[in-house]
Amino acid sequence: MLTKENFVKIFPAFRDSLRNLVPKMLAAGQQRSIPRDARIYAEGDACSSIAFVLSGEIRVFKIGDTGREITLYEIGHGETCILNASCILSGSTYPAHAVAVSDVDVLLVPSADFRKLVMEQEAMRDFVFTLLSHRLAAVMELVEEVAFGRLDQRLMEHLVQKSANNVLETTHQKIANDLGTSREVVSRLLKDFERKGQVRLSRNSITLMKH
Repeated sequence: MLTKENFVKIFPAFRDSLRNLVPKMLAAGQQRSIPRDARIYAEGDACSSIAFVLSGEIRVFKIGDTGREITLYEIGHGETCILNASCILSGSTYPAHAVAVSDVDVLLVPSADFRKLVMEQEAMRDFVFTLLSHRLAAVMELVEEVAFGRLDQRLMEHLVQKSANNVLETTHQKIANDLGTSREVVSRLLKDFERKGQVRLSRNSITLMKH
């Protein structure tokens, strides 16, 4: 059973709301387990609830007309999906796709309860607006890189040039420094490469896969 104390350990942003907001969230929500690779949302779905991630990771992405995918961001423990929140607060449908990268445990709070908590609880508003700010900055950086830099091509060329026997011993931060971008963007693109079977990632090591 998820206790108030355990919830706040995962979501420290709510540590000052143990007596009011957190009990209401736990009373309204349901704890659910989502298996790896399960679809959580498809573009155009209605948002009946919002997921507060207790463990695991969720990938949020868009699919172009050609079928090419681009990761917008990934959600880990102690976070929720800002597009999910926006969908509920605006009464619109989900504008992307969301899939479980690993087995995920979430607290699902129904949309009506979430809207009420946002209206009544300053801590919830602060949490949503802070997350919105961080996500917006990350997505804007990604848009700039994809639109103007074709960073995915530059990154692959960098891996090929710097690797020895198809292995590159380095960190994501070092690659980001070399390419003049952020570690978050590099990590996101490398995970996309791994999903496509182009690389295998391990700690401080990247292996180029032969096809």
